[in-house]
Amino acid sequence: MDLGTNTFHLLIVEADQFGFNEIVHEQQAVKIGEGGINKGFIVPAAFERGIKTMQHFSELIAKNSVGKVRAIATSALRSAANGQEFIDEVKTQTGIAIEIIDGDAEATFIYKGVKADGCLSQQNSLIVDIGGGSVEFIICNKDEILWKQSFEIGAARLMDKFHRNDPIPPDSINALNLYLEDCLKNLFIAAAKYPIENMIGSSGVFESYAEITELDKGNAFDIKQISHYSFELDKLLALIEKIVLSTHQQRLEAKGIISVRIDMIVVASLLTRFVIEKLEISKVTMSTSSLKEGVLTDMMG
Repeated sequence: MDLGTNTFHLLIVEADQFGFNEIVHEQQAVKIGEGGINKGFIVPAAFERGIKTMQHFSELIAKNSVGKVRAIATSALRSAANGQEFIDEVKTQTGIAIEIIDGDAEATFIYKGVKADGCLSQQNSLIVDIGGGSVEFIICNKDEILWKQSFEIGAARLMDKFHRNDPIPPDSINALNLYLEDCLKNLFIAAAKYPIENMIGSSGVFESYAEITELDKGNAFDIKQISHYSFELDKLLALIEKIVLSTHQQRLEAKGIISVRIDMIVVASLLTRFVIEKLEISKVTMSTSSLKEGVLTDMMG
């Protein structure tokens, strides 16, 4: 289980000598950071949604006779003053022991997940994982991690700070870009030291970009049928511009954006564009693998 700021994910697999077969893959829009992400507190409604989801996951785990369980919590739970209270309540209600990991461990698991997906080569890639609470950047190749860092600038946090009017006004976009310029100095230093060949977006909003792109072409699209996707950079940037200029209602009516991303996709898109332009990225791909696949790879040892 990957217990993120916006979404709780459950992945149940059956392992064999060739890898694993997916039995259950479910995600619930818990939005545990809603209303309190930048205050460091899980509000009661979000707390209750989280408990109910964990009870549901516990039932699926029992139903499928799962022998080995790991539940990993990230930014929202590690920064919430009542995060431990939530963890204790889940343990009492379900018997599931939640592990809170730091940003460094989170980045390592994301790397392992993307590596297992077969996206990496001998050339240096920048993996970007935009979560609700934090964003992980990993400069790496298929052999090693060269640099990694987790930044507490996830989409829920950015939306709370900068996207209060819809569509997002130009002055808010400028303020967000200045904020990123200041926050991401370590990334710029690392990118100068380790030249980056391409950027790999790890699941999340990058899956939405891929789905919207293909649906706009009139093509059928099922994210579960692919493991990675290559973007045409000019079309991706045009899509990002369209998202940034859109209203809530336009995004609601758009095909390819899941409900939990309807509003957060705006600041996530601004962050994506900022990194592409700042680092002069010319090639962008998407991997459907992220933290949970990395944890799974680790469990299978």
